[in-house]
Amino acid sequence: MPVSAATSRILVVEDDPVINQAVTDRLQGSGYDVVQAWDGPAAVTLCADAAPDLVVLDVMLPGFDGHEVCRRIQAERPVPVLMLTARDDEADLLVGLGVGADDYLTKPFRMRELVARVAALLRRVERAREMAAHSPTDLGDLRVEAASRRVWVTDAEVHLTPTEFDLLLCLAGTPGTVWTRDNLYAEVWGWPGASGTRTVDSHVKALRAKIGADRVRTVHGVGYALEPGSTT
Repeated sequence: MPVSAATSRILVVEDDPVINQAVTDRLQGSGYDVVQAWDGPAAVTLCADAAPDLVVLDVMLPGFDGHEVCRRIQAERPVPVLMLTARDDEADLLVGLGVGADDYLTKPFRMRELVARVAALLRRVERAREMAAHSPTDLGDLRVEAASRRVWVTDAEVHLTPTEFDLLLCLAGTPGTVWTRDNLYAEVWGWPGASGTRTVDSHVKALRAKIGADRVRTVHGVGYALEPGSTT
C-alpha cells in the first residue's frame, strides 16, 4: 500500500512542549497520524510500540540524546528520520548521519519546510520499494543488491544507512555519469527545487568513509560520479 498522509504515522520527539505541539499540530493538519514523545527513553519505547513510518527527532533530549535514539531505533527497524538540530556544525551533522538520520533541519525552521521534507522522505520510501526489483549492480569489486539493500566491497559486507544506500544506488545506476548536487537531492531525497548542498555533501562524505574515498569522484562546481570499476 503506498505511503501517504492518510496512512502514515509520524513520531515527533521534542522536549520543548511548545515546539512539539506546534510540529504535531502542523503535521496533523496535513493529514498525518501523529504520536508524541518528550525524552529519549520514551521515544525508543514508543517507536517500538507505535511502529511509525517516519520520526521527527530533536538532537537535545532528556534521558539520552537524539543520536542515541536514532541508533537504537534503526537497530530494531529501519525508519526514515528527520533530525532537528540547533547547531549547523558539520561534525554534529555527520554524527547524526552516521547513526542513521536521513535528513536534518536547523532550528529555527519554517513549518512549511518541515512538512515538505517529511513528504519527500515518505516518497523516497516508496521509490526504494520500486527500485527493489532492480538487478544487482557489479562495479569491479563493489556489489550493490537493490532487493536486499545490501552492499559488498571486496567481498566484505558494508553496512550503510538507508540514505547512504539510496545515494549509492542512484550513482551506481549510471556509473561515470556526473550528478549535480541539485539533481541528487531531487532524486534521492525527492524534493526538487530545494537547496540541499550541505545535505548531499555530508552524505557523500559519510558514504566515502564506508566504500572508499576514491570510488566517488568530485567534479568541482558540479557534483559527483561513481567511478566504474574503481578500487580502494
